[in-house]
Amino acid sequence: MKVVLDTNVLVAAFIARGVCSEVFERAISDHELVLSDHILTEFEHVMSERLGFEAIRVGRAVALLRRVGRIVESQPLPAPVCRDPDDDAVQALARSSGAACLVTGDDDPLVLEAIEGTPLITPRAFLTYEPPRNAG
Repeated sequence: MKVVLDTNVLVAAFIARGVCSEVFERAISDHELVLSDHILTEFEHVMSERLGFEAIRVGRAVALLRRVGRIVESQPLPAPVCRDPDDDAVQALARSSGAACLVTGDDDPLVLEAIEGTPLITPRAFLTYEPPRNAG
Protein backbone atom coordinates (compact mmCIF):
# COMPACT_ATOMS: atom_id res chain seq x y z
CA MET A 1 0.00 0.00 0.00
CA LYS A 2 1.07 3.59 -0.56
CA VAL A 3 1.94 5.46 2.64
CA VAL A 4 2.73 9.13 3.29
CA LEU A 5 4.79 9.90 6.38
CA ASP A 6 4.52 13.49 7.57
CA THR A 7 7.75 15.42 8.06
CA ASN A 8 7.51 15.15 11.86
CA VAL A 9 7.44 11.35 11.60
CA LEU A 10 10.43 11.30 9.26
CA VAL A 11 12.44 13.63 11.51
CA ALA A 12 11.65 11.53 14.57
CA ALA A 13 12.61 8.37 12.66
CA PHE A 14 16.04 9.80 11.87
CA ILE A 15 16.90 11.25 15.26
CA ALA A 16 15.82 8.52 17.69
CA ARG A 17 15.05 4.84 17.90
CA GLY A 18 11.40 4.40 18.71
CA VAL A 19 7.94 4.16 17.22
CA CYS A 20 8.68 6.52 14.31
CA SER A 21 11.83 4.68 13.30
CA GLU A 22 9.82 1.46 13.35
CA VAL A 23 7.12 3.12 11.23
CA PHE A 24 9.73 4.28 8.72
CA GLU A 25 11.33 0.84 8.53
CA ARG A 26 7.95 -0.81 8.01
CA ALA A 27 6.93 1.76 5.40
CA ILE A 28 10.02 1.13 3.27
CA SER A 29 10.13 -2.63 3.70
CA ASP A 30 6.45 -3.57 3.47
CA HIS A 31 4.85 -0.66 1.61
CA GLU A 32 5.48 2.11 -0.90
CA LEU A 33 6.70 5.31 0.79
CA VAL A 34 5.35 8.34 -1.04
CA LEU A 35 7.27 11.62 -0.71
CA SER A 36 7.25 15.05 -2.29
CA ASP A 37 9.83 17.74 -2.83
CA HIS A 38 7.88 19.79 -0.27
CA ILE A 39 8.32 17.14 2.43
CA LEU A 40 12.02 16.73 1.62
CA THR A 41 12.60 20.49 1.75
CA GLU A 42 10.75 20.76 5.04
CA PHE A 43 12.69 17.75 6.41
CA GLU A 44 15.98 19.35 5.40
CA HIS A 45 14.99 22.67 7.01
CA VAL A 46 13.92 21.09 10.30
CA MET A 47 16.99 18.86 10.54
CA SER A 48 19.50 21.59 9.74
CA GLU A 49 17.94 24.88 10.85
CA ARG A 50 15.83 23.85 13.83
CA LEU A 51 17.81 20.88 15.12
CA GLY A 52 21.29 21.90 14.01
CA PHE A 53 22.44 18.73 12.27
CA GLU A 54 25.42 19.10 9.95
CA ALA A 55 24.66 19.67 6.27
CA ILE A 56 26.50 16.49 5.22
CA ARG A 57 24.43 14.33 7.57
CA VAL A 58 21.18 15.96 6.45
CA GLY A 59 22.18 15.55 2.81
CA ARG A 60 22.77 11.84 3.34
CA ALA A 61 19.37 11.48 5.00
CA VAL A 62 17.65 13.26 2.09
CA ALA A 63 19.54 11.09 -0.42
CA LEU A 64 18.39 7.98 1.45
CA LEU A 65 14.78 9.20 1.42
CA ARG A 66 14.99 9.82 -2.33
CA ARG A 67 16.30 6.26 -2.84
CA VAL A 68 13.70 4.47 -0.72
CA GLY A 69 10.68 6.63 -1.49
CA ARG A 70 8.79 7.61 -4.60
CA ILE A 71 8.62 11.34 -5.29
CA VAL A 72 5.16 12.43 -6.40
CA GLU A 73 4.09 15.85 -7.57
CA SER A 74 0.77 16.61 -5.92
CA GLN A 75 -2.10 18.85 -6.86
CA PRO A 76 -3.05 21.47 -4.24
CA LEU A 77 -6.19 20.94 -2.21
CA PRO A 78 -9.23 22.82 -3.60
CA ALA A 79 -9.42 24.80 -0.35
CA PRO A 80 -7.29 24.97 2.80
CA VAL A 81 -8.26 22.47 5.50
CA CYS A 82 -5.58 23.17 8.13
CA ARG A 83 -4.22 26.25 9.82
CA ASP A 84 -0.72 25.40 8.57
CA PRO A 85 -0.19 25.45 4.78
CA ASP A 86 2.56 22.82 5.20
CA ASP A 87 -0.06 20.43 6.60
CA ASP A 88 -2.26 21.10 3.57
CA ALA A 89 0.66 20.31 1.24
CA VAL A 90 1.22 16.94 2.91
CA GLN A 91 -2.49 16.14 2.81
CA ALA A 92 -2.59 17.13 -0.86
CA LEU A 93 0.20 14.62 -1.49
CA ALA A 94 -1.74 11.86 0.25
CA ARG A 95 -4.82 12.64 -1.83
CA SER A 96 -2.96 13.03 -5.15
CA SER A 97 -0.93 9.86 -4.73
CA GLY A 98 -3.85 7.67 -3.70
CA ALA A 99 -2.14 6.82 -0.41
CA ALA A 100 -3.88 4.35 1.87
CA CYS A 101 -3.03 6.57 4.86
CA LEU A 102 -1.13 9.61 6.04
CA VAL A 103 0.90 9.03 9.20
CA THR A 104 1.42 12.11 11.35
CA GLY A 105 2.29 12.95 14.90
CA ASP A 106 0.87 16.47 14.51
CA ASP A 107 -2.33 16.92 16.51
CA ASP A 108 -3.66 19.70 14.24
CA PRO A 109 -4.35 17.59 11.12
CA LEU A 110 -5.24 14.51 13.18
CA VAL A 111 -8.46 16.20 14.30
CA LEU A 112 -9.65 15.83 10.70
CA GLU A 113 -9.31 12.00 10.90
CA ALA A 114 -9.36 11.79 7.08
CA ILE A 115 -8.93 13.97 4.04
CA GLU A 116 -11.11 13.01 1.09
CA GLY A 117 -11.18 9.41 2.28
CA THR A 118 -7.47 9.10 3.17
CA PRO A 119 -7.21 8.23 6.88
CA LEU A 120 -4.88 10.33 9.03
CA ILE A 121 -3.36 8.12 11.71
CA THR A 122 -0.76 8.31 14.45
CA PRO A 123 2.57 6.52 14.13
CA ARG A 124 1.55 4.02 16.81
CA ALA A 125 -1.75 3.30 15.02
CA PHE A 126 0.15 2.67 11.75
CA LEU A 127 1.98 -0.27 13.32
CA THR A 128 -1.31 -2.20 13.46
CA TYR A 129 -3.14 -0.44 10.60
CA GLU A 130 -5.14 -2.55 8.18
CA PRO A 131 -6.55 -0.51 5.28
CA PRO A 132 -10.01 -1.15 3.91
CA ARG A 133 -9.87 -3.90 1.27
CA ASN A 134 -10.29 -1.42 -1.60
CA ALA A 135 -7.44 0.88 -0.43
CA GLY A 136 -4.03 1.17 -2.20
